[in-house]
Amino acid sequence: MLDLPSVIGHRGAARHAPENTLISIRTAALQGARWVEVDVKLTADGVPILLHDDMLDRTTSGHGPAAALTFEEMRRLDAGGWFHPTFRGERVAALSELLALAVELELGLNLEIKPCPGRAEETAGVAISLALSLWPQDRPPPLVSSFDFAALRMVRQVAPHWPIGYLIDRRRPDWRQQADAVGAATIHVNARRESARTIAEYRATGRQVLAYTVNSVPAAREVLGWGVSGVFTDTPETLIKGLAARGTDRG
Repeated sequence: MLDLPSVIGHRGAARHAPENTLISIRTAALQGARWVEVDVKLTADGVPILLHDDMLDRTTSGHGPAAALTFEEMRRLDAGGWFHPTFRGERVAALSELLALAVELELGLNLEIKPCPGRAEETAGVAISLALSLWPQDRPPPLVSSFDFAALRMVRQVAPHWPIGYLIDRRRPDWRQQADAVGAATIHVNARRESARTIAEYRATGRQVLAYTVNSVPAAREVLGWGVSGVFTDTPETLIKGLAARGTDRG
């Protein structure tokens, strides 16, 4: 079983700082998060970066597909001003920077492989090979998740002993077989689509369950009451304090 906290920062602290940036990771840590989740994809020249969308427009000053830019071109973009002027000048983060920061802050990590179209295996292979080379061997390894089955199979090949999270939005009939096929340690589910019954079905496989994205204390209490091990949230401080007030938080 993984040592998972009740509250995991989603893309850092995405309601308080520009998502998937180093300042968002630092903000989550300052708010008390012990773990954070980030999204990983590749630039045109194969450098792993933190970015959620296939397009640049929502979270950077760039336009068009992320896969079209090299790392050098990506670093010229502003990844903070869209969120608030005080974050102007924040850069798109390299995975290598995120790993170093997580070690510095003693954070647990969930790396979600978020490949651009047609780059699932490449993204997983390059990103996790880099993470293997940089992550300290004396620390528990990151949890690596994805909605993309081909990406998860590649993760299993590259890092056979690292834990895998099988991500679900709308549940497939063969979800159990796919989770088994990649040796998933955890199942990550959309909190809005689940119930006490379905969470029990996931847990019956012997796996821990994580739920996304939960931004209110009552919703967090509900899914944790169903047996979910932890929730991903854009507001780590709110949930950590709210759950602790009722004795729900497990750290």
